[in-house]
Amino acid sequence: MESLDDEGVVLRVGEVAARHGDDPHRLVQILRDVQAALHHVPAAALDGLAQRLGLARVQVEGVATFYSHLSATARGHYHFLFSDGYTDRMLGREALVEQLCAALGVERGVPSADGRVTIEDTACTGLCDQGPAGLVNGRPLSGLGPMRIETIAGLVKLGVPVDEWPQELFDVADNIHRRDLLLAGPIQSGDGVRAVLERGAEATLAEVERAGLRGRGGAGFPTARKWGFCRQAEADERVVACNADEGEPGTFKDRVLLHTQPDLVFEGMTVCARVIGARRGLVYLRGEYAFLREPLEAVLAERRRQGLLGKAILGAEGFDFDIEIHLGAGAYICGEESAMIESLEGHRGTPRIRPPFPVVSGYLGLPTVVDNVESFAAAGAIAAHGGDWFCACGTAESTGTKLLSVAGDCARPGIYEFPFGVTVAEVLEACGGSGARAVQVGGPSGTCIGQTEFSRRIAFEDLATGGAFTVFGPGRDMVEVALHHSRFFAHESCGFCTPCRVGTSVLAQGLERIARGGAGRADLEPLKQLSGVMRSMSHCGLGMTAANPFMQTLERFPEDYEERLAGDDVMPAFDLDAALAEARALSGRDDAHAHLEQRHG
Repeated sequence: MESLDDEGVVLRVGEVAARHGDDPHRLVQILRDVQAALHHVPAAALDGLAQRLGLARVQVEGVATFYSHLSATARGHYHFLFSDGYTDRMLGREALVEQLCAALGVERGVPSADGRVTIEDTACTGLCDQGPAGLVNGRPLSGLGPMRIETIAGLVKLGVPVDEWPQELFDVADNIHRRDLLLAGPIQSGDGVRAVLERGAEATLAEVERAGLRGRGGAGFPTARKWGFCRQAEADERVVACNADEGEPGTFKDRVLLHTQPDLVFEGMTVCARVIGARRGLVYLRGEYAFLREPLEAVLAERRRQGLLGKAILGAEGFDFDIEIHLGAGAYICGEESAMIESLEGHRGTPRIRPPFPVVSGYLGLPTVVDNVESFAAAGAIAAHGGDWFCACGTAESTGTKLLSVAGDCARPGIYEFPFGVTVAEVLEACGGSGARAVQVGGPSGTCIGQTEFSRRIAFEDLATGGAFTVFGPGRDMVEVALHHSRFFAHESCGFCTPCRVGTSVLAQGLERIARGGAGRADLEPLKQLSGVMRSMSHCGLGMTAANPFMQTLERFPEDYEERLAGDDVMPAFDLDAALAEARALSGRDDAHAHLEQRHG
């Protein structure tokens, strides 16, 4: 690893900042590049960037410490991030991580003695259909098993650079099992843009409204209404932002769309730009999808060559629009639109107080349309084919189709595009998961249902979802599922508001006590009350939905809790006898007098 003194670090970060035009709004991108160059962001880098960009040092440090992909301590030349999503755990990821640690003589989370290797956990890598999965130096590792881990360990021991590893280690399958409107017949590049130029901006907006398109991120806000609000906002400049920060555990359909149909996504963004009068487009690509950036940049370059981006698109004077890709740096909260905008501006990803909404004051205070990848893909197709074509599919309130990321205990995990209104049972039959005990629709923040509800439908009027559809088989322990998801929320809370910052941690601790058999039935009531406070008082959707795993599994799978609850008494939160375990081990005593009886009541 190259060793630089403080002066050398400052010179290096200056070179990085210069490539970004010394723009403080690109601070997250600059810090990512510093991390890549130096394998960490040292104190001297923070000092140098603060001076170079004209920012307070504490502001630069605040951003650098917010994102999990940035580190103040050096990470190895081989930096492994193993997905700790629940589907990865279901497939045995723990044993594989331990295998690699043992083979390389590395402790998890601690750089090797020579500084060459770091092995860490991360929440989710968006490869849930082909886990256990992970990343090495930002490149994807899917379908991991003992043989692959052995191969990887051998390559590291030999010092083979990651760029020279066999390509099959990095292959990522699309696993598309069912196609419909968006996936069956993609439009030709430019069809949507030509259509909007022929039809006109106002008429195109009317087509989007006729289509009944609603945001595919899960909230379902009418797309035409959002675009209309932005179009009406008084401003000289407007912005189109694509939210590709697909961080909800169990969701990966945006990854597949960006790999198989990026033109359709960019088409939708360009159509939106014409409708609202935007000149600037931004794609916020989650950090775990950095491997998609190069092919996406190639598609953008080709669209510029074809006259579909840039000045006077397709010869239309004044139709100037281009798209830039920004990479996230590991923060689930940035999937919330205002937190994403904060990150795009170079800040910590803390959700904003609303109103004003982004359509009035978004990126750099400009009116901004924020839609997700699937929404823009649908908009591009609607521009080409018309609203009637789209709304002929689905239900009256949920028109069109929905891409589902199916993973977990099923024979055929992958992407399924169904018309809205499909039942959970029909999806389970298609993916080979008919014996499921439970299904998590919409990820940890969504809805967990049991067998008696499998007749429910995927639709905004019933089970709304951003796309995650996780199957849990007959032997799955739903308390463990809830605990895992609660730990995820506690880790990913941005810390802005007390109900979320404190509530998620207390809830996770309560579930840990239940899981180990250290709680009584009376302990449930305080957790229920806490859940109510979190739902009603949290600043953003993360805190509002963080109690869903606990409340929904308690309601639908009470037997899993009953097996662990000790009785009607309130159990002590602190286990005094367990706290003495280390002292007993050191003293070599394990007699009755070395133990404490803990009373409760």
